[in-house]
Amino acid sequence: MSYPLIIAPSGIAELNAVERTAEGIRFGAACSLATLGNVLQKAVSDLPPYRTEVFRAVLEQLRWFAGQQIRNVAAIGGNIMTASPISDLNPVFMASGSTLVVVSQEKERTLRMDENFFTGYRKTVLEPHEILLSVEIPYSKEHEYFSAYKQASRREDDIAIVTSGMKVVFQPDSHQLEEIKLSYGGMAPVTVMAKDTCAALVGREWNEHLLQDACRLLAKEMSLSPSAPGGMVEFRRTLTLSFFFKFYLTVLKKLETDLRGNNNFPNAVLPEYESATELFHKPPTSGVQLFQEVPAGQDPDDFVGRPIMHLSAMKQATGEAVYCDDIPHYENELYLALITSTKAHAKIISIDKSGAAAASGFVCFLSANDIPGSNVTGIRHDELIFAEHTVTCVGHIIAAVVADTQEHAQDAANAVKITYEELEPIVTIQDAIDKQSFFLPIKKIENGSIEKGFQEADHTLEGEIYIGGQEHFYLETNCCIAVPKGEDGEMELFASTQNTTETQNFAARALGVPANRIVVRVKRMGGGFGGKESRSTILSTAVAVAAYRTGRPVRCMLDRDVDMLITGGRHPFLGRYKIGFKKTGQITALEVSYYSNAGNSCDLSHGIIDRALFHMDNSYKIPNIKGAGYVCKTNLPSNTAFRGFGGPQGMMVAEAWMSDVAEACRLPPEHVRRLNMYQEGDLTHFNQKLEAFSLRRCWDQCLRSSRYQERKIAIATFNKQHRWKKRGIAVIPTKFGISYTLFFLNQAGALVHVYTDGSVLLTHGGTEMGQGLHTKMIQVASKALGIPTSKIHISETSTNTVPNASPTAASVSSDLNGMAIY
Repeated sequence: MSYPLIIAPSGIAELNAVERTAEGIRFGAACSLATLGNVLQKAVSDLPPYRTEVFRAVLEQLRWFAGQQIRNVAAIGGNIMTASPISDLNPVFMASGSTLVVVSQEKERTLRMDENFFTGYRKTVLEPHEILLSVEIPYSKEHEYFSAYKQASRREDDIAIVTSGMKVVFQPDSHQLEEIKLSYGGMAPVTVMAKDTCAALVGREWNEHLLQDACRLLAKEMSLSPSAPGGMVEFRRTLTLSFFFKFYLTVLKKLETDLRGNNNFPNAVLPEYESATELFHKPPTSGVQLFQEVPAGQDPDDFVGRPIMHLSAMKQATGEAVYCDDIPHYENELYLALITSTKAHAKIISIDKSGAAAASGFVCFLSANDIPGSNVTGIRHDELIFAEHTVTCVGHIIAAVVADTQEHAQDAANAVKITYEELEPIVTIQDAIDKQSFFLPIKKIENGSIEKGFQEADHTLEGEIYIGGQEHFYLETNCCIAVPKGEDGEMELFASTQNTTETQNFAARALGVPANRIVVRVKRMGGGFGGKESRSTILSTAVAVAAYRTGRPVRCMLDRDVDMLITGGRHPFLGRYKIGFKKTGQITALEVSYYSNAGNSCDLSHGIIDRALFHMDNSYKIPNIKGAGYVCKTNLPSNTAFRGFGGPQGMMVAEAWMSDVAEACRLPPEHVRRLNMYQEGDLTHFNQKLEAFSLRRCWDQCLRSSRYQERKIAIATFNKQHRWKKRGIAVIPTKFGISYTLFFLNQAGALVHVYTDGSVLLTHGGTEMGQGLHTKMIQVASKALGIPTSKIHISETSTNTVPNASPTAASVSSDLNGMAIY
């Protein structure tokens, strides 16, 4: 007599009873997933492979779960009871014909997990008072094959896009189907069985005709509305067919082994197709960190160039590091929540704040009428702190609510009702081009004779490339605490910002006081990447107004969704180019136009388009070049600085036309790239002489040390032998210009206090956002003063110690602040 495997659904307590026979294993109590996986592995090791097909599919999922941080709180019964439509295991249980034992006070009953078990989104046939006791997974039978598949955005710790369980049973010693079950998650509000497809395939032979019919039937049955939740409709439909194709090849390969010698067996799996049947196995992780050797004879107290640990590393790893929102609450502190537009472009007809006024903990409502100074803000003075008559993007700040807690402030903000008269929005770059909606001026750079360059060319090509935007996703969202001092209009702002000076100036302008009454303090940020260079001020200024109006400290830390809604990100770019070149691949002329989607205000967009134009050559000498940059004004949240500041977009367009040239000339891309590279002493298209320029030497050394050519040949061989799995290799040069294009920003200040006990307090204009700036500045001070780094401390960055500081940006903060300290 055999027992099916019974797994209790809890997953926390340790295994306390095991009854094992030669045929099966029974779990009488709940166990951790890691323990369950180990016992399953041991249980199936003694059995014939055909008896353990389903177990192995479950085991693969459990191995994945057991490797995660959540391994001791996950339970396989959870997704069954919550009827998750994207559960990894529900399709496995359904396809395998697993049964559930459920109990209530009145009775115990057994249910089969089939196509009738899930009745709707997050609903099952279980009654509300029933509890899942166990899951019974049947052993596989002889001539039965089972596989499970999952596709997610990442291999580790991610929910499925589509998941599947597939089972086939063949008639003895044949390849004719007796039974087939195909179940899918992520293709409907519930886990579904492809009933029509399965019914049509029963009795068929396992061959290419069946494969074609199965794909046709699945494409029809596994359909999705274009507006289906989760999106990626075409991709998800394709996955259903891809999973079946992998299953078809896997079963075909197993049949080849099981029915060897049977003359009626269909063709075997072709060698180049076998990669589709291979399971992914993550290689062991390894890492190495290399440090530059300290020169012999260097002063042991000289810490510059030595690999010292980030000064905040231990505090950050233990959670002791203090960020803006970690500052203890002040007595009588209030919380602010923003009210933002839900329309991209509209007139504000009315604002009904009665719902907010009636909310718990409500203190006050703030709009443009409550600003004591100027409502005008922004780098180019083309924005408003609070919108007055018109909104120009979804997420445009209209007003704010102040209450006694964060929850009460957010509830009150949600209770405000706004009536709009919608206007036609401009959203895309193409919309802006069609309507000539640009922030002037149009930026242009030209060098050489573009007409002459195209006349000298053997060939010309035209093309375009669109580069999407990017969200900063700093770990710490924008945060600010404003503390009014009660006299002379003084106020202290604790802010998560890369730009203390603009934060100070914008708040002073809004409050109608001189900048010397506002002190901005920054201890550290949880990341910035350019997102807190200018856009952090839209929050800090509103919080400062709230603190002024209430006379009490006010705090606001944005929730992630609000932060992403209002702050903007990397500029989407459209690059259009015309390139002239000789048969050898030598570039003779380039004409390129850049269009950036700036959003609803100019912000730093002109500086970003400038840098894109400065990088339109990337690393290549182009004798005749002409570029134009257009900053598109659209109804999106204002896009802003992002790591690279337009340089990556400029270089990406350059590599697009460079790839086109290599392909047109039928030459290796690395050959064409090296042919056109700058050399020592060349002038760029903006007339900078390249001195101490080691690009070609770096390029040659990189190709040599990486064994590039050898690996390229090996990859070509691999790709010929593998139909479904492909490899690639590429090498790309880059040349990036540091410093501000606005020259007066290339300066910094520092203040060094030396105390009688020999300790040093160091302050400079740069902000610490995790990049280790403070660590490097202490190294510089240590060298200058000839004392150990342990005697030097940086408390924070503040406007009352180092005024008029440039933003921490442009890849020069270490250079500028370091020299100021030195």
